[in-house]
Amino acid sequence: MENKKTGYAQKNFSIPTKRYCQMLDLYDDPELIKGYMSAHAPENAWPEISAGIKAVGILEMELYIVNNHLFMIVDTPLDFDWDKAFGKLATMERQEEWEEYVSKFQIAKPGSASAEKWTLMDRMFKLL
Repeated sequence: MENKKTGYAQKNFSIPTKRYCQMLDLYDDPELIKGYMSAHAPENAWPEISAGIKAVGILEMELYIVNNHLFMIVDTPLDFDWDKAFGKLATMERQEEWEEYVSKFQIAKPGSASAEKWTLMDRMFKLL
């Protein structure tokens, strides 16, 4: 079974890819964190959200959590345009409704789109 101690298998892609990493904080409230995690469980996933993410060209998206801190990894093709893709994603079916729903868990300005809530991170180290 995959977990933080055994590690997580990664997809292999048939094309060259690049990776983006982002962070966001949740309100430091155990019940809200539990609710946010439940909203992202496979049995509760909104199919339109996953479909939209794939439709804009994202190959893989993973969320990791420690306490109230979230870390997102996004794998894309090399020609992926972040701003263009997330601009399109913001207009897709149920996306605005989803952002409104999850905003009650996230420390962010009300009415913010996903790209306004999540902070892209700089890579500071890579094993060579």
